Amino acid sequence: MLNLLCLIVIALCLSWTTFGLLAIGAHSKKPVAILKHEHPGVTILKPLCGTDPGLVSNLESFFNQDYARYEIVFGIEGSQPALVALVEALRLRYPAVSTKVVIHQGGSGLNPKVRNIRHMVEHAAYDLLLISDSNISAPPEYVQDAMDTFLDDPEHTGVVTNLFVGYGESTLGSALENVQLNGFCVAGAALPTLLGDACVVGKSMLFSRRTLEKVGGFEKVSDVLAEDFVMGKMFQHAGYKVRLANVVLRNMTQNLSVQAFFDRHVRWAMLRLRLRPAAYLLEPFTSPLFTLPFAWHLMGRDALFLVMALWQLRDVAQWLILRGPHASVLPMVLAPVRDALSLLAWAVAPFKKHVVWRGTRVRLGAGTLLFHEATLAP
Repeated sequence: MLNLLCLIVIALCLSWTTFGLLAIGAHSKKPVAILKHEHPGVTILKPLCGTDPGLVSNLESFFNQDYARYEIVFGIEGSQPALVALVEALRLRYPAVSTKVVIHQGGSGLNPKVRNIRHMVEHAAYDLLLISDSNISAPPEYVQDAMDTFLDDPEHTGVVTNLFVGYGESTLGSALENVQLNGFCVAGAALPTLLGDACVVGKSMLFSRRTLEKVGGFEKVSDVLAEDFVMGKMFQHAGYKVRLANVVLRNMTQNLSVQAFFDRHVRWAMLRLRLRPAAYLLEPFTSPLFTLPFAWHLMGRDALFLVMALWQLRDVAQWLILRGPHASVLPMVLAPVRDALSLLAWAVAPFKKHVVWRGTRVRLGAGTLLFHEATLAP
């Protein structure tokens, strides 16, 4: 019986690793679209909060898009003069790009990103909205490719999203983050989405404002922390497709401490637990480190070669596909450490009830619904 259990654990880890790699490989071979349609205008929404490292170059990449009709709307909540000055400097540098800066004092809703976006949307000139996080750097063909993907089947497409890859590691914590993003995370987004089970991450989301209103609107996610995943499911449950565009974006990860890396992945684990508890229970079976004792029982020391091969397939091979050979020594060296910390985060998350999100401590409920402590008092 124990031998059968060990075989099942090994088979699950090997299957996840192999199919995740194949999904990323298949996606990477898709050619970037080249202006196949008469393109309508699109509003890029950039919710901002703080001046992160690399913010100027990240935002500047959106001023250099090879697309004729787009505008950028920046959203800033509260008084952030340094951030306003940064955006104004970019506007002066690129006067040909239509830009708006929306400064507001917040409003209803416990998710600050959604609260920011709701103010920004009021100033959007176009129906098509492209939400992109501030730590994303995009190549010039990004908007064009996303629009082509949407316009291939506009009647049935709900949202277009993109895979993203971690770049810019400058500390041990940021290197661990990029190994995690380029291994477990990118496979976890690519494989389910390509199989028709949408897993949308809010680094990039293109959709019609009118269609979103039909399926519930931003109001439906104003008190939800995982608003990106839930929005993807809103479209999917209403019968719309969630599609992956071809361009892979750069998620710039800099100056992250090991503690910040761990805290971030505890929070992400808390989200996954509340969104998909059954899938959450299976997550350790994707880990070569978790698989090691089971493989050792069957194979002895040869189990080390199996686990090393699994790390090479998941972390190193995916890194090479997405980023090429540059810094590929990082997943070779850090994969076991990343696995150990991720398993620890997975074990800790069920005992955590609160998150601190952009300076506010809130309680996390089912479906990542947010609550102020006062609302929970008898």
